[in-house]
Amino acid sequence: MAAAGKTVEKTSRARLSAVIKSARDIMRKDAGLNGDLDRLPQLSWLLFLRAFDALEADRKSMEDDYRPAIEAPYRWRDWAEDPELYGDALRDFVNGELLPYLKGELEGKAPRDAVLVDLFKDIHNRMLSGYLLGDLIRQLNEINFASSDDIHTMAHLYETILREVRDAAGDSGEFYTPRPVIRFMVRQSFLSLGESILDPACGTGGFLVESLEELGDKATSTEAWTRLQKDLRGIEKKPLPYLLCLMNLILHGIEAPTVVRNNALVQMTGEIGPASKVDVVLTNPPFGGEEETSVSERFAKGVRTKETAWLFLVAILDKLKPGGRCAIVLPHNVLFGEGAGTRIKERLLRECDLHTVVRLPEGVFAPYTQIPANLLFFEKTGPTKETWFYEILPPDGRKKYTKTKPMRDEGFGECVSWWGGRKREGRVENGRAWRVPVADIENRGFNLNLTNPRDGDGLERRSPKEIVADLIASKRDTLILLEKILLDIDASERLFSRISGDGTSRVRISEVLKADRRPIDIDPEKNYRALGLRSFGKGTIRYPPAPGAELSKLRYFTFPQDALVLSNIKAWEGAVGVTAAKDVECVASNRFLFYVPIDSRVNIGFVRYYFLTRAGLAAIGSCSPGMADRNRTLGVKAFEQLFIPLPERDVQDHVVKILDEVTGGLEKTIIADEQATALRVSLLDALFAG
Repeated sequence: MAAAGKTVEKTSRARLSAVIKSARDIMRKDAGLNGDLDRLPQLSWLLFLRAFDALEADRKSMEDDYRPAIEAPYRWRDWAEDPELYGDALRDFVNGELLPYLKGELEGKAPRDAVLVDLFKDIHNRMLSGYLLGDLIRQLNEINFASSDDIHTMAHLYETILREVRDAAGDSGEFYTPRPVIRFMVRQSFLSLGESILDPACGTGGFLVESLEELGDKATSTEAWTRLQKDLRGIEKKPLPYLLCLMNLILHGIEAPTVVRNNALVQMTGEIGPASKVDVVLTNPPFGGEEETSVSERFAKGVRTKETAWLFLVAILDKLKPGGRCAIVLPHNVLFGEGAGTRIKERLLRECDLHTVVRLPEGVFAPYTQIPANLLFFEKTGPTKETWFYEILPPDGRKKYTKTKPMRDEGFGECVSWWGGRKREGRVENGRAWRVPVADIENRGFNLNLTNPRDGDGLERRSPKEIVADLIASKRDTLILLEKILLDIDASERLFSRISGDGTSRVRISEVLKADRRPIDIDPEKNYRALGLRSFGKGTIRYPPAPGAELSKLRYFTFPQDALVLSNIKAWEGAVGVTAAKDVECVASNRFLFYVPIDSRVNIGFVRYYFLTRAGLAAIGSCSPGMADRNRTLGVKAFEQLFIPLPERDVQDHVVKILDEVTGGLEKTIIADEQATALRVSLLDALFAG
C-alpha cells in the first residue's frame, strides 16, 4: 500500500510538473510578460481564482445559507471553463469586466469579500494575447483542487517557483528567506497548538507555511485545525509578496489566510489592548530600509529612528504577550548600533530574556546581500541575566556560502544538538558557543557585537583566491551603492534653485549660532575618552579611554549633542563635524570650538555641509591666519562674523537628508579616498553654487 501511495504521489507530481511547465512556456511566448517577475504574478492571481473557486464549491455544498463571495459571471467556472470565450473576447472580458469587478470598480458590482478587493486593486493582466491567455487558463484547469494529492503537490511546485524567482531582478530578494533558516527558527521556537503566531514582514509566507507544517499533524480535530489557521497571522506591505503569500497559504490548505496588507509598523502601533498581543513572532524584517517620518513619529522619542529593523524590534516588544517569545533575523550592524539603537537594546535586555544569539556565516542570504546576519531568540519573561552566543561556521574548506552552494538544514545540526531543548538545559561553552553576563553587555554600552573569544579573525588562514573573491564581491556591492548615490544626486537637483533663489538669505554666524562648551576638571585617576576631528569632512573620532594623567596639559570641556564642532587648527582643511550622542560621552580640549543654533531657523548639519564647500573652506581659511599650515589658528571673532547662506528650514532639512545618504553611502564603498573626497566636494559645490 505504501509503495502504491508513493507511485500515485510520483505520478501526480510528474503530471502537475508538466502542467506548470506548459503554463510557463505559454507565458514566455507572450510579448507582455518580461521575465519571472511578470510571469509569477500572472500565474499567481489566476491560480488564486482557480483555487478560490474550488473553495467556494466546497462552501456551497456544506453551508445551508451559502452566499457566493464572487457572483456569476465572474466566478472561474463561469468564464474560464467556457469554450466559447477565447482569443480577443477572453482578453477583453478579463481586462474590461473581470478585473474591474474584482477591484470593486464596476458600478454596483463588487465581491462580497473585501479582502478580494484589497488583493486585486494592484493586479493587472499583463498578457497581450487572448489566445495565449486562453491556453494558459486551459492548463490551469488541469489542476484538480478537489484532490488533496493535487493540492499537496501543487504547494510544493509553487514553492519551487518562489525559489526560482528569488534570483530575478527587482526587489524579490527582499522577501525571500532561505528555507533552512526559516525551519531552524521555527523549530527552535518550540511552537504549541493554541498559540498565536505572527510574522509582521511575512513576504511570501515562508514562516507561516513552516509553522503550519510544524503544527499541522498535531491538529487532529476540525476545531483544532480551524483554530490553527486563525492563529497563523501575517502582515505584508507590498502587493506582489502579499499576493504570493495568499496563494502559498491557500495551496497549503489555509482556506481564509489571516494576512493583512499594510505597513506592519503602522498596523502594529495602531493595535492596542491585550487582544492584539501574540504569543510568538517569527520574522525577517527588511534590512537597511528607512521609514517615512510619519511612521517613525508613531514611536516614543527615545527610540525614534528611521531605520526599519530597529522600529520592527520596538514594535515586536510591544506586540508580545507577557511570556511571549520571538525569533528574528537582524543584520549585523544592529548588534553594535548606537544612539536610538542603544536605547532599544537596553529596553530589550530590561524587558526580555535575550537567551540566544546565533551568528550566521557570510553568504547565507546570497546573492541578495553579503551583509552578515544574526538570529536573535528572546522571551518576554523578565530581564536578561546572560546571553549565549553560538557561531555557525561554513563547512570545512569553505569560507562562506554562495548562491550556488547555499546553506542547508545540516548546517544547523550541531547548534540544534547543543541547544538543550525547550528549556535550554545542559548548554556548555565550546569552540562555537560562549556566554556573556548581562553586566558585561551593559558595560560595553549594550554592544552585542561580541566575537568568539576562542577564535581570531582567521585572515591569515585564507587563500589568495578567497581574498580576491571577496574583493570582487565588495566591488559589486560598491557599484550598487554608487548607483543609489547617483539617484540621490538626481533627486538633489531640484533643490539647487531653492538654495540660491530669493528664499535664501545670508546671515552672520553670530546671529544664528552661539558658543557652547563647559569646562571640566580632569581627575588624573579617572579614565576619559577624548574627542577628535578628521580633516576633509570625515567627521568626529573618539579616542580610546585613557587616564586623566595621560591627557595633554590643555584645558578640557564637555559639550552638547547636535553642535557644530571645529578644530581651531585644522578647520581650514575640513576638520568640521556635528556631535552625536556617542560623542558627548567624551571630553574635548580647548583646540575645539562648539556652536549650537540659537533657534529653530538652523539645521546644524546644513551649516556643517556649507563649511565643507570650497567657498565655506575659503571663508574659514580667511579667518585662519598663519605663516605655515601647522601654525594656522581659527580666529573666533572673525569666524563668528562670517556670513553663510540660509534658505528656509525645510530646504535645509532636505539638503541634509540627501547629503547624509550620499556621504553615508560613500563610507560603505571601497572607491579611492581621493575619489570619494572629490565627489563629496563636487556635490557640495553644486548644491551651494548660489
